[in-house]
Amino acid sequence: RFTPEERKDIGIHTCPGGDCDSVHSADVDYAELLPSMFQMNAGYFLIQLASETDKERVYKLIGENIRADANGVKQVAFIGVIDPLNPTVETAEQVAQDLVTAAKHIPTDQLGATDDCGFSPFSIDVKPKHGSPDFARDIAFQKITAREQGVQLASEQLGV
Repeated sequence: RFTPEERKDIGIHTCPGGDCDSVHSADVDYAELLPSMFQMNAGYFLIQLASETDKERVYKLIGENIRADANGVKQVAFIGVIDPLNPTVETAEQVAQDLVTAAKHIPTDQLGATDDCGFSPFSIDVKPKHGSPDFARDIAFQKITAREQGVQLASEQLGV
């Protein structure tokens, strides 16, 4: 019922959960989910991966299942490269390495970077009692900057 032009702007998000330090779907293996998820004729997929223990296994699954033609739409996988539940700030080099490794399995024109589940858990986290009053916001912006710089580094390394 949606045209290919409309479907390229329809995205699907998947994650094991991350609100208030809890998980709702951690027991669902991406090997069970991704093949059927990529059968949807959506244009893009936002996949939590920064906190995955075996990222390359998931990159391979994405590469095996993402479609260049999903009924008229080229699918794009935006992989999580930033973990908003961990206050440790990723480096641009770490982000770039994740993307370069992912590009071994996912075509670069179907690969993008995102954050795992956004930063709303920081805004409602009652635990940080240290740092500036804007500690969570400061960390979030440092992480976003690392993602932007890491994407630039990966683009240069991959020649795209």
